Amino acid sequence: MFFEDRRDAGRQLAARLGHLKGAEVVVLGLPRGGVPVAAEVAEALGAPLDVCLVRKLGVPFQPELGMGAIGEGSVRVINEDVVRTARVTPEEVAEVEAHERVVLESRAWHYRGGREPVGLEGRTVLVVDDGVATGSTARAACQIARARGAARIVLAVPVAPHDWTARLGADADELVSPYTPRDFFAIGQFYADFSQTDDDEVVACLEEAVARPVSSGRTALRSAVPEDREVHVDAGLVVLRGQLTVPEGAAGVVLFAHGSGSSRRSPRNRFVAAGLNRAGLGTLLFDLLTEEEEVDRATVFDTGLLARRLAEATGWLSGQPETDGLAVGYFGASTGAAAALRAAAEPGARIAAVVSRGGRPDLAGPLLPAVTAPTLLIVGGHDRLVLDLNREAQAQLRCENRLAVVPGATHLFEEPGALEKVTDLARDWFSDHMAPVPHAG
Repeated sequence: MFFEDRRDAGRQLAARLGHLKGAEVVVLGLPRGGVPVAAEVAEALGAPLDVCLVRKLGVPFQPELGMGAIGEGSVRVINEDVVRTARVTPEEVAEVEAHERVVLESRAWHYRGGREPVGLEGRTVLVVDDGVATGSTARAACQIARARGAARIVLAVPVAPHDWTARLGADADELVSPYTPRDFFAIGQFYADFSQTDDDEVVACLEEAVARPVSSGRTALRSAVPEDREVHVDAGLVVLRGQLTVPEGAAGVVLFAHGSGSSRRSPRNRFVAAGLNRAGLGTLLFDLLTEEEEVDRATVFDTGLLARRLAEATGWLSGQPETDGLAVGYFGASTGAAAALRAAAEPGARIAAVVSRGGRPDLAGPLLPAVTAPTLLIVGGHDRLVLDLNREAQAQLRCENRLAVVPGATHLFEEPGALEKVTDLARDWFSDHMAPVPHAG
């Protein structure tokens, strides 16, 4: 391996970029992992640091196929060949762009805290990531920077495949990488520490860069810790106890639907919720059943009832001052996943995203094709029965969806690092799909 961590990679990369010092350079880091690398480069060059926010525009019926990308300042890059071949109409392109634009603007606000992006017009733009694998994101970033008025683009990464210049040379004026090995399988193989970069670290890097001209020291991020509020959720004829946590500036709020035999105190759900809170997402952990109902096994497995409770809790949440107008997502575990999907399938539900952890989506039965919310199914690699059930259920989904298998994990994700992986997957899925939901007219 070549690097201790991303900061070390940034220092090594900066040593290859001395020829840019003193030039009119702006350093752009690709979030999340590229920003700590870019922070070291920017400090070494005495250059301003910013994030390069790019959102892929996926073909509506095949979201993984990119038909273009957007950046800040109404910048858009469209691949006309893909649009023409896939027969995507201008109206469909506009609809996808409108959704991704809201997500992009929400990310920009979260990372910068309201500051304007650094101007690129007429300047040399240094695009930095923690490495290049396929290069698709780096290419889009270079294209976006060019569209924003950059006079010259340098793409710099600590490590890349040996043939990367042939694949990316047309998108940048200069390519820099200190290591280009032939035995390249994944970026992480060249780092001793390649742990996930979270949003807080991205924000901290940007805050440090802003403070640098007036202070030689590093400025630590001081962000308010969101407070938990004990709540009583009105759900039809019953009142359910819960815990509501909404960070300042939250982009959305996630309701947790626990599995059979569990409750709002589920340690696994609380672990995931804490990770979502750190990423700026609100959470509602609540009991789906009253104490009297919990002793009835038939009620515990009544996914129809659980789905109604979840929908009623969603209605209650929309009336709370700190969550009014926020996008809503569902996180379901075990039988709670079926309840989440059933509730999301209801007409007019307007759910932004659904995540299932070791769930039983098959119990949602014939309602699965009616789910429109982007759905992520997370299953342990050793949870073979549930994995098969999730594959069968995924085949019935017609919405954007993904099945993520956590290698070596069993049903409860008790193995070292397994629940952390679940949290990372859920955080990224919700962050990528949550945007404020307009009120019904």
